[in-house]
Amino acid sequence: MSFPSKSISAIRGTLSTLKGKDLMTIGQLSKTELEGLLDLSRYFKKLYSDKSNVQSLPRPLTGHSMSMIFQKRSTRTRVSTETGMAMLGGHALFLGPSDIQLGVNESMRDTANVLSRFNDIILARVYAHADVVELAEYSNVPVINALSDLHHPLQTLADLMTLQEHFGADLTGRTLAWVGDGNNVLHDLMLGSAILGINVHIATPSGYEPNPDILEQTKTFAAGSGSSVLTTTVAAEAVKGADIVVTDTWVSMGQEEEYRKRVADFEGYQVNSTLMQHANPGAVFLHCLPRHKEEVDDEVFYSDKSLVFPEAENRMWTVMATMAAQLGKME
Repeated sequence: MSFPSKSISAIRGTLSTLKGKDLMTIGQLSKTELEGLLDLSRYFKKLYSDKSNVQSLPRPLTGHSMSMIFQKRSTRTRVSTETGMAMLGGHALFLGPSDIQLGVNESMRDTANVLSRFNDIILARVYAHADVVELAEYSNVPVINALSDLHHPLQTLADLMTLQEHFGADLTGRTLAWVGDGNNVLHDLMLGSAILGINVHIATPSGYEPNPDILEQTKTFAAGSGSSVLTTTVAAEAVKGADIVVTDTWVSMGQEEEYRKRVADFEGYQVNSTLMQHANPGAVFLHCLPRHKEEVDDEVFYSDKSLVFPEAENRMWTVMATMAAQLGKME
């Protein structure tokens, strides 16, 4: 897929407002900033994917470091961030639960103050959204929300980049269908989609709806971009006329004791070839991984419709763009 040619100086201009800023949720970004991050992600992907002359590639984050706080484990977040930071010339330091216990041995305020003296960015993957908000409140350096129980902005950046690579830079008028739990991944995806003019269809079982305040914010963004938001409890209704079908885990980390109940509650929500028949011809499938077979069957997951592995790769290019924008280093 070809894209309008944008120079790095033009991209830098769209992202100047993000220098020194935290990234807590996609909803805090303007359309210009969101599109700028996606442009920078594609720029980095094209630039750093060429391994023919690695030594000559720019290293704009040389001398910079980032602490990565992980209350919750993740393959993609850790590998994409550490690798991406190294590509840009910086250093990422992993802090797992055995290294740091947020708010336990040391207060959140003190942790933020200490890490700010060592590092240029703090990335945190936490359980409670209040934790990453408190880190940002007391940090003197930019904070990235790498996942909380309310938001997952980095995943949405990767999703939107993947969709642009498939459909083109302008996603206006496309329809995205979410089938599953009204969780943190949905929250940012519906916000980002509405900002870019993508229609959003949401199917969740009763009792698993998205956060009502974030849903209202999504509707506000949709009204501004000319897109629409539909909510239903019927999966086929949401998928009807969709260009993109998305699902996620039904049982998030920390909800393992609810497994049997949740699987029963989500009966009929598996994405399979029967459900995909309700989508538009050429519709694609996304899943942020890890995936379980009750959520999507092999026929769809490993089909040509599935973009899940490019989506996973794009986690790296988009976090690279986020870090570079926060530090104002986009050479």
